[in-house]
Amino acid sequence: MNKTELLDKYARDGESRLLLARVLDQQQRADQRGIPTHTAFLSPAEQAMSADLLMAAAPGQGVLHGGYADAERKLWGFLPDWLDEDLWLAGEDCPLAALEVKTPKGAKLTHRDYLGSLMGLGITREKIGDILIGETGAQVIVLRETLPILLAQWEKAGRYPVTLTPLPLDQLTPTPGETKEVRATVASVRLDAVVSAGFSIPRSRAAELIKGGRVMVNHRPCEKADKVVEAGDVLTCRGLGKCVLTEIGGTSKRGRTILTLQRYL
Repeated sequence: MNKTELLDKYARDGESRLLLARVLDQQQRADQRGIPTHTAFLSPAEQAMSADLLMAAAPGQGVLHGGYADAERKLWGFLPDWLDEDLWLAGEDCPLAALEVKTPKGAKLTHRDYLGSLMGLGITREKIGDILIGETGAQVIVLRETLPILLAQWEKAGRYPVTLTPLPLDQLTPTPGETKEVRATVASVRLDAVVSAGFSIPRSRAAELIKGGRVMVNHRPCEKADKVVEAGDVLTCRGLGKCVLTEIGGTSKRGRTILTLQRYL
């Protein structure tokens, strides 16, 4: 398939078509010129959509990275044959950078505070990766091109002053998100039943959300309430959050399937 045919197949709307076109452009530029290229940061849904496109357009090409192993926001890097991924991450061609952000004691700033202050400087969302909140501030992953702007202009987050220090990627210290284990039994592992169990809502409500396009399975839209869900699948629902089906167990005395899920709080 040519570029137009690929975009016709994988783009969901005009906005996603533009994003996927940019991904393809970077992949083709790296392939044709033999140089490393990269995209901006992508959300998990954008990563899944672009991964499907690249699987059809250029199987095996591109690496997803967000600065650490389990990063939520990542970018695609397209590397020529002569450049190893580890060397790319450690070298000047790596587009990822991080900052240690220190705040006064007791500031207790939120993710929204940091993100809002960054965007207030004119830094767009696609140039900002994960923001890791800590006890004395945060660690912020950004595109390397933004570092001079941030070091020169970022002085406050919320109403508190900030102190910035460049941070090597291997010194990032992410902490696991807070989760709650949910155990439930279902008549079958249909999507509507699992969404109902994972988010503690009536099955009829779960079916409505799925039909309305608000539920994603592994960050891909799914409007089929009868889709069979598998262990390891990530379920996200706009307005409710995210949960992971960690285990499909045996059956209860009443013949219902036992599930274990982790819901992110």
